[in-house]
Amino acid sequence: PNRTGFDFGLPWLAFLKGFLGLGQPLADGIKFLVKEDYTPLNVDKALFTLGPVLIIIPALIGFAVIPWGGVWVTPEIPIPFLGTLESQEVVVAGANVDVGLIYLLAVASLGVYGVTIGGWASNNKYSFLGGLRATAQMISYEIPLGLSILAVLLIVGSLLPVKIIDWQADNGWMLFAQPIAGVLFFLAILAEANRAPFDNAEAEQELVGGYHTEYSSMRFALYFLAEYAHLVTSTAFFVLLFLGGWQLLPGFDPLPETAEGWAGLLVVMAKFGIFFGKVLLIACFTMVIRWSLPRMRYDQVMQMAWQGVIPLSLSVVVMTSVWVFMGWTNLPALLLGNVVVFAIALVVQPFLPKYSANHRLPLYGSRFNPISPADVNTAPTNPLALEDRPVQGTASYSTGV
Repeated sequence: PNRTGFDFGLPWLAFLKGFLGLGQPLADGIKFLVKEDYTPLNVDKALFTLGPVLIIIPALIGFAVIPWGGVWVTPEIPIPFLGTLESQEVVVAGANVDVGLIYLLAVASLGVYGVTIGGWASNNKYSFLGGLRATAQMISYEIPLGLSILAVLLIVGSLLPVKIIDWQADNGWMLFAQPIAGVLFFLAILAEANRAPFDNAEAEQELVGGYHTEYSSMRFALYFLAEYAHLVTSTAFFVLLFLGGWQLLPGFDPLPETAEGWAGLLVVMAKFGIFFGKVLLIACFTMVIRWSLPRMRYDQVMQMAWQGVIPLSLSVVVMTSVWVFMGWTNLPALLLGNVVVFAIALVVQPFLPKYSANHRLPLYGSRFNPISPADVNTAPTNPLALEDRPVQGTASYSTGV
């Protein structure tokens, strides 16, 4: 990408070649816009068009309840001929609703419909299988996603995103109070966004291209835009729940909780920069995971969800409920509870029933069932091949003598 663009011919302007690497995505966007938007025959055209729409909209409207810059107390603004606009407290978010986290969960769960409908309406068996894989995977990992959020809400006692950040400002980051829930939540958002190593819906080796095999042009691009939009939304959600939001460091928050007046805009911008910087770091970390870890088999993904992640998240919720009932909601007590849950999981895990769909088939001649050398006969079975001479009645090579 850093070589895509214009060559200015000046060594001291070489860093501008490709607009610092931004020329490549610009070229890709133009390419998607001008390519032919092809619709195969015998597809459900209405649902085929609706699929990309249903996956991109939930990914974009999830940003509405994320408080990027805290609370700003606006100054009194005199308006000619109309009087003075009184000072108000404004939450720097699209919508400061009381059910903020419930809204995020509800919106995020709608994305599965775009994948399912797109795969089914394509009239392609590979797209259909990719849609089924994604549907089962996303629904399965929504369970630990919701349970991890529930473990946080039991401690904070509020659904407002701002209240969750305020609790972390007073008690420390939630990642240190609920480390197991944080790790499980991060795994769940990777699986929800179909990111590696959970990208089985797009396993090219098995499914050609997955649920979007038959899509082209901007309808194809919408699926990939939705994936990265879901990634940004979920990483912002992770920063909000477990990394203190706009707090710079655990236990160190030099910015005031409420910014007042015009000078408060600088505080709001600083909070936004810290929040967005954390989101960018977590998004880069997910890309490092994509480069580093191989794709898991589909049965391994589902087995990890139902035999590992979901029981562990349920254990964390039960522990948190007991701790909250007993009043042990400070950070050391919660950290000790996570250690207890993890120790119990290590002790109980060997005794749990296990199921594996990857059985070794006794295929004759395979490395699991080799052939005995005494049973191998390499002699030809056709009598005509036993003599090293041309057979009468067949074509032979002429020497020309």
